[in-house]
Amino acid sequence: MAQTKILLESGTNELEVIEFYLDEPEYRGSYGVNVAKVLEILRQQPVTSMPGQRHASVMGAFRHRDGKVVPLVNLGRYLDKDLVENEPPKVIVTEFNGVITAFQVSAVNRIHRISWEDVEPPSDMLQNFSQNAFTGVVRLEGRVVFLLDLESIVADLNPDLAVRQSARVDVRQGDRTYELLHADDSGSIRKMVKKLLEEGGRFVLRQASNGEEAWEMLLALKEEAQNSGVPVSSLVQAVITDVEMPRMDGLNLCKRIKDDPVLRALPVALFSSLITEQLKHRGDAVGADAQFAKPELSELGRKLLELLEGDS
Repeated sequence: MAQTKILLESGTNELEVIEFYLDEPEYRGSYGVNVAKVLEILRQQPVTSMPGQRHASVMGAFRHRDGKVVPLVNLGRYLDKDLVENEPPKVIVTEFNGVITAFQVSAVNRIHRISWEDVEPPSDMLQNFSQNAFTGVVRLEGRVVFLLDLESIVADLNPDLAVRQSARVDVRQGDRTYELLHADDSGSIRKMVKKLLEEGGRFVLRQASNGEEAWEMLLALKEEAQNSGVPVSSLVQAVITDVEMPRMDGLNLCKRIKDDPVLRALPVALFSSLITEQLKHRGDAVGADAQFAKPELSELGRKLLELLEGDS
């Protein structure tokens, strides 16, 4: 089954989710992944064992299109599920952060188009039970579907692909300090970005856990600026936002900012695993001023200064 391409307009706060199953002895678990991360769905693939496999869930690797060798992860084994094989497994081939990874699952159901407003953030208890493997929960046709955090899973299996706190943010010298609003649903990413950007002395960050919270903060800043008779850019100078977030995604947040006659003056930078050559047009369509791919944190500060101050 090749990748299904469904036209989805940028900035509508919608996403398309491929629902798939993991079959346990007395339970069929429903899971989902953003279609934007899926290259294709294949039958079970013959794999070759890789030297130095550090996790039992890594089954090996197989040759994909264009001769690329792709690792195959048994998703049920990673999640500590005792799976049964009721039918031949399927393989979901994904690409994000510039890396292609395949995941073996029990079966694939269908594609659902949903609103980010319907996605609930996972509770702390659920995250603890699931090794922080989920980004959200949604109800589809009476089923509870867990949206997987594939970036977290891949980073756990290969720490070299994770956003690392040891990265050093490159910032040039200057007198002015910029106040930024940063939105990301990952608490660890928020903490890391705040530490790395503020340690250079050029940035101070306000932070939000999703686009809806960030939008409310911007409206409050807009009202404060109007009441004080100053431009909103005197209170906040730019917005950095993830794309995938419960309640309101970064594309919808960017569109709202650029549609607002006051807030549109603020530069908006997208910082997401979904920034690829094939998907950058989505950010362009909502007026994003810059787009940075995770996990590249090392030059984020320098690029933000270029955006705010120009290249000179």
